[in-house]
Amino acid sequence: MKNIDYKVAKLSDIEAVLALHFKYQVDSIAPEDKKDGFVTTPFTKEELTSLIEQEEGLFIARVEGKVVAYVMAASWQFWSAWPMFAHMIKDLSNLNYLGQQLSVDNSYQYGPICIDKSVRGTEVLAGIFHFSLAHMAKRYPILVTFINKTNPRSYEAHVRKLRLEVIQEFTFNQNHYYELVYDTSKKISIKE
Repeated sequence: MKNIDYKVAKLSDIEAVLALHFKYQVDSIAPEDKKDGFVTTPFTKEELTSLIEQEEGLFIARVEGKVVAYVMAASWQFWSAWPMFAHMIKDLSNLNYLGQQLSVDNSYQYGPICIDKSVRGTEVLAGIFHFSLAHMAKRYPILVTFINKTNPRSYEAHVRKLRLEVIQEFTFNQNHYYELVYDTSKKISIKE
């Protein structure tokens, strides 16, 4: 594969990120592509601007100048305006990981992640995950995320390849999810 360039996104990257997001967002994805994974939450230019300016929490991968993947990662405070994340925040104190009760102070929300189908099955998933993790590990010991049970490709990629652990399952708005965690201090090893 050609050189992959991983970066913390700048405001000038927003349009390319939104175009990639639209291509794989559950409300706009081509029906034949849905089986290969999708993102559920819609985002606006203003929300991504805040994610970049307040959190430095948008990470991108480029191949030949084209954005082919992104990961969003931010504090629970940032995500709290979305009902799904507010639901997860309320439940954090019921979860224990690494011998500690989860909280908005010791964990952050990772995702969504979106990878263009042209680079799926390559090192892009591992690369962008590691890149975002290295930045977020400076602030938080625990990564938390969720995956819709109707998205088995994402589940396999995160559990089998990246080795995230399922901490619980939950239901929100009649959808069923896995909630996963990861120790940000772990030496990263990818399982192929």
